[in-house]
Amino acid sequence: MPRETGWAVVLALVIGLGVPHGALDGEVAKPFLAPRFGRAWFLVFAAPYLALTAAVLVAWRLAPDLTLAGFLGLSVLHFGREDAGPGRPVEALVRGGLPIALPALMQPGETARIFAVVTGTAMPVLPGWWTAFAWAWLGLALAWLVLRRPPPGLLAELAALSLAFRVLPPLSAFGLYFVCLHAPRHMRALAADPVRAPAVDGMGRAVVLALPVFGLTLLIGLLLWPTYPQPDGTERLLALTLQLLAALTLPHLLLDRWVEGRT
Repeated sequence: MPRETGWAVVLALVIGLGVPHGALDGEVAKPFLAPRFGRAWFLVFAAPYLALTAAVLVAWRLAPDLTLAGFLGLSVLHFGREDAGPGRPVEALVRGGLPIALPALMQPGETARIFAVVTGTAMPVLPGWWTAFAWAWLGLALAWLVLRRPPPGLLAELAALSLAFRVLPPLSAFGLYFVCLHAPRHMRALAADPVRAPAVDGMGRAVVLALPVFGLTLLIGLLLWPTYPQPDGTERLLALTLQLLAALTLPHLLLDRWVEGRT
């Protein structure tokens, strides 16, 4: 399908099926805040969360290149920790770096086109630091595969993702990873953990509990929509979605670390 149509379809899937996993952050914070703050726990949770989100959105306007680098770095850390689990730093870097490095190696022109829209800057080619990271990641990944010899299931996952990033447009391949692996993996982990989010006792319950904050996230997106300058609706949706994902990634990651320190 045409590029803009493909972008719109993927973004709709990322918003509808991927973003709700982060909407469970309130359920993660509640067991730690409610006993101390009572009914005010949500305000105590939401105020710094939204402040960090707003700060990142402002950073996109003031320093888009630096914010892009920070977003990609946080994504590697977050994806890797979610996929590999704690105590496996090299595997986490390999797995978390895959959806960031492969677009730069396999389809750099289209990837640059996407992030030119997101940053609102001229980006005829990818920044040199991104390309350098991608090649360094490839060397690390190959060494890890040879020395670690991961099990067949993990090899199959990595091979399937690599193939997706080779044959699909970069945004489509990322959407596939985000919606089909990252988001459900996070929700299943919460459902299986009676300490981090005791109210999330199954995938169905996770979806229900995510709906209020997910609705609030959509409302924030709608309020932000007129502030984006892109005249094309699909490009505006792309910039808004990826910038908001970056803005939500920072408090999402910090909350995970904060909770881990208390369990």
